[in-house]
Amino acid sequence: QEWKNPFATWDPRDFCNISEIVLPMDTYWSPPIFILERVSGQNPELNYVVLMHNGSFNSTRPFQVTLTCSLIIFKFPFDTQMCNLSIASFLYPVTDFVMKMRRTPAEMMKDSQSFFLTDGEWKFTNLSIIEYTEIMDDKGFSMVTYVISMERRPTLYVLNLILPTCALYLLDMAVLFGPSSLEEKINFQIAIILGSSMLAVILNNSLPTSSNKPPIIGSH
Repeated sequence: QEWKNPFATWDPRDFCNISEIVLPMDTYWSPPIFILERVSGQNPELNYVVLMHNGSFNSTRPFQVTLTCSLIIFKFPFDTQMCNLSIASFLYPVTDFVMKMRRTPAEMMKDSQSFFLTDGEWKFTNLSIIEYTEIMDDKGFSMVTYVISMERRPTLYVLNLILPTCALYLLDMAVLFGPSSLEEKINFQIAIILGSSMLAVILNNSLPTSSNKPPIIGSH
């Protein structure tokens, strides 16, 4: 965060060429912001701000939060999700407090890719930023929304779910139209049904459940 206070300025030549100082956050006013999708998190312990001689404040506070995100998993495991991270301050209307991005979305995208873990289940694909005014109770409030796009890495699910399922049904068709006797077909069909039941249990534990529509692989 960066903001300016015209009442917190000085001439470095009058103070031993000191051009910046580090102060606690509660020394001066700081912008109160909220993350709308936040459900839990850890407040930052770095409660300090850098004050420049021209009245410019610079605060870098790392937040670790858990956000809510509506998932659409119909194409699981080849799905792409878009989650929002909305930052707002509902204490001051837009006439008194306006939030602006310092960097472009391309610069933010580059930094995000350098910090994002590359060996997890998700692949970070895109980041866009929307600046707008939210109207609440006939008042406008400045808001900034980060739209985060992520793509699921499907390799594990293809090997553990899709390939065994396809192999099971291909084997079922081969036995059904094969030259085996009726008794052998019945015994083999029972074995396939048991295998399908076990695979359904594995699917139930592996497929995500936070969606209005079930994934197509689980509704065959």
